[in-house]
Amino acid sequence: MAAAVLPEPPPRLWRNPDPKRHYDVVIVGSGGHGLATAYYLARNHGVRDVAVLERGWLAGGNMARNTTIIRSNYLFDASAGIYEHALKLWETLPAELDCELLLSQCGVLNLAHTEQEARDANRRVFANRINGIDAEWVGPDEIARICPILNVSPQARYPVLGATWQPRAGTAKHDRVAWAFAKRADEMGVDLVQGCEVTGFLRDGERVRGVRTSLGDIGADRVALAAAGRTSTLTDTLGLRLPLQSHPLQAMVSELLEQVHPCVVMSNHVHAYCSQAHKGELVLGAGVDGYNGYGQRGSVHVIERQLAAALELFPIFARAHVIRTWAGTVDVTPDASPIIGLTPWDGLYVNCGWGTGGFKATPGAGWVYADTIANGRPHPLAEPYSLSRFTTGALIDEHGAAGVAH
Repeated sequence: MAAAVLPEPPPRLWRNPDPKRHYDVVIVGSGGHGLATAYYLARNHGVRDVAVLERGWLAGGNMARNTTIIRSNYLFDASAGIYEHALKLWETLPAELDCELLLSQCGVLNLAHTEQEARDANRRVFANRINGIDAEWVGPDEIARICPILNVSPQARYPVLGATWQPRAGTAKHDRVAWAFAKRADEMGVDLVQGCEVTGFLRDGERVRGVRTSLGDIGADRVALAAAGRTSTLTDTLGLRLPLQSHPLQAMVSELLEQVHPCVVMSNHVHAYCSQAHKGELVLGAGVDGYNGYGQRGSVHVIERQLAAALELFPIFARAHVIRTWAGTVDVTPDASPIIGLTPWDGLYVNCGWGTGGFKATPGAGWVYADTIANGRPHPLAEPYSLSRFTTGALIDEHGAAGVAH
């Protein structure tokens, strides 16, 4: 039986909270992570007295500004654990949420253009297999079979020596994912509040007791932050400085084309990654701007470099037209891995710093974050991502370890 198509959102999704209301949990941010957290709090832990507060509209931030890629072929155990958990959830979400998420397990190729990249890629394949993750090393002939439009000529400026291949990886439709989580959370009694900007916190000694918002104060026993590009500005009001930098991250799409691109291709060396959406647009990711900022736009030179890199790999795209570019705001930690868990303030939790990995982790991050909030201690998969690692030196440093930083 085909999965149901989401109806129009019910009116509850648009209502304002009672300013005198006290919630068990307030989640700040209605992106994929915030909505997934609310859903799993209700589904897994029976915590339904929850409000998700969003200063704009549901899933209108980074969730609407990503390249839809999902995969779990990360090098280190901590990363492999949470991303593989997420990928297993992705595989069951369409049936669980009763929604067609346009999940396409078309596979992901991470290209190697130098001997050192090839050695690093093979190391990652072995590490993936040890962790039970599907991964293999493929040579140029096999790459040409998987993705015939990719230029694997030895005469290319950056010849393709091989690639890692994860068949279970692929893409999913970001807006459908967000609205499916929102709808199911709403059905279980979660309040989803748009146009409600959180500006600070209610405090009682060293404990957070709620939030100050543009709609008034809202009390809560627990406050969970899940707002990309905003977390550090909020914790600053508590004197809690997080090791985060925010950067614009850019991407673009072409006009609608016939389906010619069968999988996801990523290259760290020339920094290009590309897939094709179900409607036909080529989805091309660019890079992170070098400057700090919160703007959802970006620099033209980043787009120019990315297009030049894409044409090196896909000469067939030379006459395609870019119709839209955009940027999201990504938070980056010193080791390019997220922060998940408790803070020095009682009742305050953070989920931030995902950099370019946030979308693919969506269900896994929501599951782990919900468990951490419900039980007041880190979920086992979240333990490596605590704030304490920046004082103990137990950094994860996954940046680029999976063949590309995305």
